[in-house]
Amino acid sequence: MKKRSTFLLSVLVFGFAFLYVPILSLIFYSFNSSRLATIWGGFSVKWYGELFQNDLIINAALLSFRIAAVSATFSVILGVLAGLALSRFGRFRGRLAFTGMITAPLVMPEVITGLSLLLLFVSMEDLVGWPNGRGVTTITIAHITFSMAYVAIIVQSALSGMEENLEEAAMDLGGKPLRVLWDITLPLLMPAMIAGWLLSFTMSLDDLVIASFVSGPGSSTLPMVIFSKVKLGVTPDINALATLIILAVALGVICAGLIMRHQARQKYRL
Repeated sequence: MKKRSTFLLSVLVFGFAFLYVPILSLIFYSFNSSRLATIWGGFSVKWYGELFQNDLIINAALLSFRIAAVSATFSVILGVLAGLALSRFGRFRGRLAFTGMITAPLVMPEVITGLSLLLLFVSMEDLVGWPNGRGVTTITIAHITFSMAYVAIIVQSALSGMEENLEEAAMDLGGKPLRVLWDITLPLLMPAMIAGWLLSFTMSLDDLVIASFVSGPGSSTLPMVIFSKVKLGVTPDINALATLIILAVALGVICAGLIMRHQARQKYRL
């Protein structure tokens, strides 16, 4: 029993080290005074100052955050509607095709998705004149396309494990379907919606392949800028930017966890 506990503890420590040691080393080297990112030259915060003076990186980061926020919001709206259709509408004509269309982005290679979206946007521009070139709009639409699939799956899973007694009781008391959806279903789905929003935001912020296909001049996202700089060598200001993003994500996860715990306590009280 003791050997088993030691083995499990060793696996746990190795797993956490494998995941977080690279992140901790990146944060550590963001305070490196040397221009070489992997050679320690002393403690310094000058690269954070250099970062905020680099307009290329700052503009790319702001653009990526704006696209991620918009695409995550629309992904949640469309994903919730798709999840409700799959979980609450029973069997309807075209359900199989609809399910396949929802799950296709989950298994489709990103290269194929990016190429198909590029061909779609080019064809639409030739036929109807919209979108006018590739840029922020096409990147946002592309990110919504694959992010809403993940939100739909999360919402469908949450609905399948949710009892319909409260919804049925509300309708028996005279509540209209839209009122029941707004007052009962959506509050119960809030943890899943928050999880889907955070997942969509992260995937949009991290996307490189699809954005490379559907972007145009003046619409380079942060991953595209970093990827182009990696070819010439990563500088410590990139480590500083990554550290700030890690801090922002950590704060977001903590806030989401607190909100979900509050929702769970309210549900338990009911």
